[in-house]
Amino acid sequence: MSSARKPIRLRSMRAFHAVLQHGSVTAAARSLGLTQPAASRLLSQLEQDLGFELFHRDRGRLVPTTDGLILYDEVERALDNVDRVQELARDIADFRVGQLRLVAPPSFLEAILPDVIARFLEAYPRVHLSIDSHGVETAKGMIAARAVDAGFVKLPLNRDDLKTRTVLVSQTACVLPLGHPLAEKTEITPHDLKGIPLVMLGRGQQFRARVEAAFAEVGAVPRIQVETHTVASACALAARGVGVAIVNEDLARAYLRGQTVLRRFTPGIVHEYAFAVSSAVEPSRLADAFFAMLPPLEPSPVTGG
Repeated sequence: MSSARKPIRLRSMRAFHAVLQHGSVTAAARSLGLTQPAASRLLSQLEQDLGFELFHRDRGRLVPTTDGLILYDEVERALDNVDRVQELARDIADFRVGQLRLVAPPSFLEAILPDVIARFLEAYPRVHLSIDSHGVETAKGMIAARAVDAGFVKLPLNRDDLKTRTVLVSQTACVLPLGHPLAEKTEITPHDLKGIPLVMLGRGQQFRARVEAAFAEVGAVPRIQVETHTVASACALAARGVGVAIVNEDLARAYLRGQTVLRRFTPGIVHEYAFAVSSAVEPSRLADAFFAMLPPLEPSPVTGG
């Protein structure tokens, strides 16, 4: 035979392997769901592609040659590897394996995502999930550079290297300890907070500027007792009577422990959060699956009572 050295076809390899396993072309064809002529053609094609004989033909029987026996061991290992690749591909397609990397603000991660994470991992228990928490600009940069698959960011973005889908729209509220005189109100205004110690977040950010502007409109300056950086710490300080915390209403709900109450802050200051991915690529299938687990976007209820 000529040494053609053509690429080996996977179906021909399976036919060759099945013949040696089952002892005949007929049995091999049956195991592969083929007709006997089809299996014979695959064997002949494999010998032509290889350039040497795999079998001696002896009165209708196939007896493997020495070359055929040598090749069989490698074919068996190769087919095992192919089967493992196919199994892995099925696992990936069915989300039985994989990795999802996210980034989220600390308060959003602690207040909004725990239930989502639990549902996601119940549905995809073999997926490895990692979630980082960083400052706003660092998080945006990580998403844009694809250091993570996706993330949660506060809007507006003021950049075009990210694609977003809004997931949370929340009002601003005051967190007060039980028994605080202002707890009797259903809504609290900057005028009500004149001279009241406050716990404030977001120095240098748009939200903080809007709160300070609301005070300025009534001729007041916020009496800031404590500056902090997370909704959790602001709520904890409010519970201990350090000051009234002015925070994102929906995020604050996770930190009410029976020691504090929420009252809507007016004029209304809205917080918007979005699920973001790099604009350079389409989101991964796992990122889309996580997004699908998020609760539907609903307007914040009016806080009272």
